Amino acid sequence: MDIARIALTRHTCKAYDPNRKIPAEQVEQLKTLLRYSPSSINSQPWHFIIASSEAGKARVAKAAQQGPYAANGPKILNASHVVVFSARTTLDEAYLASLLAQEDADGRYPTSESKAAQSKGRSFYTGLHRYDFKDTQHWMEKQCYLALGTLLLGAAALEIDATPIEGFDPRILNEELGLREQGLTSVVIAAMGYRSAEDFNAKLPKSRFPMERVIEEI
Repeated sequence: MDIARIALTRHTCKAYDPNRKIPAEQVEQLKTLLRYSPSSINSQPWHFIIASSEAGKARVAKAAQQGPYAANGPKILNASHVVVFSARTTLDEAYLASLLAQEDADGRYPTSESKAAQSKGRSFYTGLHRYDFKDTQHWMEKQCYLALGTLLLGAAALEIDATPIEGFDPRILNEELGLREQGLTSVVIAAMGYRSAEDFNAKLPKSRFPMERVIEEI
């Protein structure tokens, strides 16, 4: 696979064809990408909500129908599938214990010592962000962006158009989906599907700073 070609040809879709839907088999591949996305210390502090029905997309679009967000509403409504990336609002001991138990059940710890070492290391990093950096929420949200990048590249590899969307009202979306009651908060949205003729961005050349400006080798 020429992965550089994917980077050179993908773009942020600005308008979707509402009549074209992502095949079910490819949706399952995208779901696998989300589930297996990398995260710091394998914390997986996320929850993904996928809307594909007209009713489901309309619920998500409520957060992007007013003021500066209004241009994103049609993207959400006309896309085939929309993913809401939400982050946990706490990273408490009960959650960390459940994470360690899952890893153990999946066979990641050949010895009790290796399990204890992982638990100790993870506690160090969670404590660092909780007590020293005091940025646990932001840290968890960063992990959602790792998953977003994984999804965008995977979608492009499957020749599926996508749009990362930060332009929405998280308060409206949190309330509509009941996220706060689940200990979650919305972070970013990704619309996916197939471009329409109105997607002006597909016709424009890509623009990036020169390689030597953004990459330094030492």
